[in-house]
Amino acid sequence: MKQLSIQRLSVVCLFFMGVFAFSGDWYVSMEVGKNSNDGSQTAPFKNIEKALKSAQAGDSVHVAIGNYFGLRGKGYLEASVPIRLLGGYSNDFQSRDILKFVTRIQPDNASASKSRKALLTFQKSLPGVEIQVDGIVFDMGLRNSYSDDKGKPEGCETGMLLLPPQFNSHKGDKPTVVEQCLYFPAAASDGDVLIQNCVFLNSAKFAIQGGHKGGTFRVLNNLFLANRMAAIEIFGTGGKKGPKGPTEKSGDVEIGHNTILFTWSRLKDMQDMGYGIRVMTKVGYDIHDNLIGLNVLTGVDHTRFNRDEWIKLNRNIFFLNKQGDMMYSEAGQGQLERVSVVDLGDFPFAEVQGNLGELPAALPLNKAYLQGFLSASYSEVEDLNPNSQANVLREVMGLSKQGQLITKVSMFMNRYPLEDAMRLFGALPHVGAQKP
Repeated sequence: MKQLSIQRLSVVCLFFMGVFAFSGDWYVSMEVGKNSNDGSQTAPFKNIEKALKSAQAGDSVHVAIGNYFGLRGKGYLEASVPIRLLGGYSNDFQSRDILKFVTRIQPDNASASKSRKALLTFQKSLPGVEIQVDGIVFDMGLRNSYSDDKGKPEGCETGMLLLPPQFNSHKGDKPTVVEQCLYFPAAASDGDVLIQNCVFLNSAKFAIQGGHKGGTFRVLNNLFLANRMAAIEIFGTGGKKGPKGPTEKSGDVEIGHNTILFTWSRLKDMQDMGYGIRVMTKVGYDIHDNLIGLNVLTGVDHTRFNRDEWIKLNRNIFFLNKQGDMMYSEAGQGQLERVSVVDLGDFPFAEVQGNLGELPAALPLNKAYLQGFLSASYSEVEDLNPNSQANVLREVMGLSKQGQLITKVSMFMNRYPLEDAMRLFGALPHVGAQKP
């Protein structure tokens, strides 16, 4: 019986070696590939989706220059197992340069009628298998619906974002897809995750959002521009929670060398959300060397009662976040504070050093977008017509007369051009996203 147990153990070990150690490689090229190919370097697939369905846990999918968004233009991708998704290759896969050979997931507006999902979802993870996304551009700017003329500052290529049911005013448009660029369901991240050298642009509901159950979730050297609600929101799904916040964390999140700009609020009144980074519960956060500016509310949100001693904030540059650099709420207190970068050292975080509040010189921003954002405003006016048919009826019935609330916004989550976003790689030495 003892010998049989050893044999069974050997079989199990060989199985796991096959799953984790001997990963495979798959290749995808929109221009020269065919889905009837075998997915090899010399005979690549045409669509990422074909490679995702072929890949096993731990495999790598190498993607050449092009725009990819699912078979038959359905507008989203899903990975059923943890893999490495690597973009930025030439069509012969002999060269890799993510700035020259741009790999995009950039669906058009017509795909909105076929999907209500994130651009890319990782549905499952396995302990010991890292999920990696490297060198991919996620852009919802063509999938969203925008006004032709409302909330359109001079020089901007679109008007304001139209959220359901607002899009009904544009009969020919499909609705804006209010979903994430990159999404991890609540229990999907049970192992290490690495997101690096990517671009997250024009997302109508977070850029990266997901649950983290164990290991380290790293977000390194990415660009985030013109996203809604928050650029990054990772929450713990393990650990333990007490009456005044978590008592045991389920993993760690590292957010370093990212450029995070122009995060918009949930609604056009610019009062609800609009954070660069949202610190969530039951995970530790190491936030370092980021450029965090021009966010509608604050650069960092720390109001979910995560433990202060799990937070590190080092060598970040904060600038022109409209309502402060951090939103803070002490566990059990419920009172919100809008904190400037100069006061971050007053809080009992694990580490706070080298953070600056200064205007970075010579950022290559889209000038029209910047000008519109700096002067963005929202107003409400009640238009009361006492002689309208509705008010005449109200008067007859003994009801008070009512007016129509007219809202006006000068700018709200307008599309930021991809070409301008790419120029921000390496804009500042040492801080923010560097050239990959």
